[in-house]
Amino acid sequence: MKRATIVTVDISPASVDDLTEVFAIERRAFSDPWSVQSFREALSHPAVFFVCARKAGDRRSSVGEVAGYVVAWFVADEGEIANLAVDPSGWGAGVGQALLDAALAEGRRRGTAAVYLEVRDSNERARKLYHSRLFEEVGRRRSYYQHPVEDAIVLRRMLKQSDV
Repeated sequence: MKRATIVTVDISPASVDDLTEVFAIERRAFSDPWSVQSFREALSHPAVFFVCARKAGDRRSSVGEVAGYVVAWFVADEGEIANLAVDPSGWGAGVGQALLDAALAEGRRRGTAAVYLEVRDSNERARKLYHSRLFEEVGRRRSYYQHPVEDAIVLRRMLKQSDV
């Protein structure tokens, strides 16, 4: 298996100009992708943290080569990583780690005590990433995913405001 070279990325807020690239990655990464409309709605919601990772040095205003993105919600003292995807061509290069770390930092900034997410039972790559960031399994949702039908593993990360 070919391993991607670790890359440096810039994390910046997503914009409507990014949606074509975001949706293209979404379709390549997931068998049951979000709609463009779902991403569009996420852009304008104040509880949503929606950022893109771009390869460092690609700073053509807010438009650049999107390598991945994360969408998270933060309400009261809880957060949820709703969607995190990296273009498959960049898997293993640290883009997912950078995006997840940005979302966790935002959760701390907003005073979040716990962050949750669901991941396909079979998605070992993602599960390793989440466990590397101290997420723990707290439940299972039977037949949660469609295309194909599969259980979701519910993970939680408790945040301390002093976490780095």
